[in-house]
Amino acid sequence: MSATRPAVTHHRTAIVAGIDIFYREAGPADAPVVVLLHGFPTSSHMFRNLIPALADRYHVIAPDYPGFGQSAMPDHREFAYTFAHYADLIDGLLGQLGVRRYAMYVMDYGAPVGYRLALKHPERISALIVQNGNAYEEGLKEFWDPIKAYWADGSAAHREALAFLVAPETTRFQYTDGVRDVSRISPDNWVHDQALLDRPENKDIQLDLFLDYGSNVPLYPQFQAFFRDRKPPTLLVWGQNDKIFPADGAHPYKRDLPDLEFHLFDTGHFALEDKADEIFPLIHDFLDRKIGRP
Repeated sequence: MSATRPAVTHHRTAIVAGIDIFYREAGPADAPVVVLLHGFPTSSHMFRNLIPALADRYHVIAPDYPGFGQSAMPDHREFAYTFAHYADLIDGLLGQLGVRRYAMYVMDYGAPVGYRLALKHPERISALIVQNGNAYEEGLKEFWDPIKAYWADGSAAHREALAFLVAPETTRFQYTDGVRDVSRISPDNWVHDQALLDRPENKDIQLDLFLDYGSNVPLYPQFQAFFRDRKPPTLLVWGQNDKIFPADGAHPYKRDLPDLEFHLFDTGHFALEDKADEIFPLIHDFLDRKIGRP
């Protein structure tokens, strides 16, 4: 009896612009590259199951942003925790790794990081996989009202009002809300994420990022123009019960990507956690058709 050899995931750290950037890497070195860009409040940990599922035919790279996961956590008073800075650092990492063309999986914070990369190097993007990653104002619903108030004045009061977003009950909510069968969700997720959020001064890092998220919204028209002009092959796999990035933000992608492969799932924010059995085959089939080697 023969058995398929399991993929090996390597856990590495590169120094980019003086900052330690941790990343997970797997798959053949000469295979088409897929870059996985994580959301809040997690890290490349969210892709721990997807990576080996893709590594049979793809070179998979999943970095942690500074302040997340195993990457460095510089003092927020001395380091700019912004989405533009994150995009520059991920761009630098990919440059060090010799990656010149790649598909991107973007989720939550990964969307503005990835779409900023697309604006910098539109010719490098071979395909997109979008999972609860917003690029349209229609997707910023009631959940965002207190964050928008913070964008409006940057006040200490509005900043502190967002402290609930890094609280344990909110972290658990992000994994369980909208999920029909919570037994499919490992509690390790929110325990792991919360331990990192609870590090001294990490709260201030997250509050800086909540403020800077407002800098992404004026770029939405440019993101949308990239979709229209470059027409990257795109697969959308979205948890339709997500209160953070609801399906209101999924449907507008159809306007700019007429060949979009569109799938909504009966789950919440972290759709991979309970719908992997449905989503993983869709992703692999999509990549095989769009960027895979014969």
